[in-house]
Amino acid sequence: MQIFVLGAGAIGSLYGAKLAAGDNDVTLIARPDHVRAINENGLRIEGLEHETIHVRAATHIKRIAADALILLTTKLPATSAALQPITPLIRNDTTIVALQNGLNSEEIARAAISGRGQVLRGITQFGAIFEQPGAIRYMAKGYTLLEDHERSARIAAIFNAAGLESRICPDIKTEAWRKLIFNCVVNPVTTITGCKVGGIVDPALDRLKELIVNECLAVARAENIHLEGNLLGEMNATYAGSRNIVSMQQDLARGRPTEIDFLNGTVVRLGARYGLACPVNEGLTRIIKAMEATFKDNRGGPRLPPQELPTKISTRTGVRAPETSSSEITR
Repeated sequence: MQIFVLGAGAIGSLYGAKLAAGDNDVTLIARPDHVRAINENGLRIEGLEHETIHVRAATHIKRIAADALILLTTKLPATSAALQPITPLIRNDTTIVALQNGLNSEEIARAAISGRGQVLRGITQFGAIFEQPGAIRYMAKGYTLLEDHERSARIAAIFNAAGLESRICPDIKTEAWRKLIFNCVVNPVTTITGCKVGGIVDPALDRLKELIVNECLAVARAENIHLEGNLLGEMNATYAGSRNIVSMQQDLARGRPTEIDFLNGTVVRLGARYGLACPVNEGLTRIIKAMEATFKDNRGGPRLPPQELPTKISTRTGVRAPETSSSEITR
């Protein structure tokens, strides 16, 4: 299958490397410096695995073959800018899987390409860090959820064959909300405290996490989304010991805008629509926006925690919560 990874930063490069190891025709669409490094020296993967994958990389898509797959891994605000230039190339048999944070990424993608092709929602639970052009660090092994569609089974089979565990999800909207809630907690809190993902299990943060989750659940219920289970318990069980670094912290370290408006900011805006105040999520949004302003001209940024040890995720039997991931913007 011809596969393009549109927005190949950390997560996109990881998916591309895994898929390229098989019989797929893979091209990573990324920033010029990342493209140049990959084409000259291959894509270096460190962390959970150590290898160099020789995969094609380019700054734009020139042609899309029949039955091609496009993995959309840009930041959510970059969706339209990434897709609109390739809209004339998209065929009816082209499938785009939106592997992005936030809600309604598939709807944004559909609007950007004026209904061409077929856009499916995907949710990734893998974790990776963009270290430098041509190199990523594989931090957490997870799985991919795919929206239930007639095209999903083939994509899932290709992912599974590449070692990217994939499942077809009958209720993708609920799972998108689940990941949003975890991101609303883990992304801003570990960014503000400057810790790795595993630091979220600190008991001193329990009350704050509870307040964030309760506001999110109230808004989800207003949207007719009902999440079962003990979300705080799942969060602590899954993230204990994780040495991953959230994408929000990585963005600030590189002086880039974060996705806070599409995480906690979205909860605040939806809450206002239903007359539900979300002061904690609003407070977190304002803090991260202030941090963005502070570091917008930064090229070194706050130092990322050193990665001297491999990732270790502790999970309670039968419980698996979303692992925070990074999808770097390519524009």
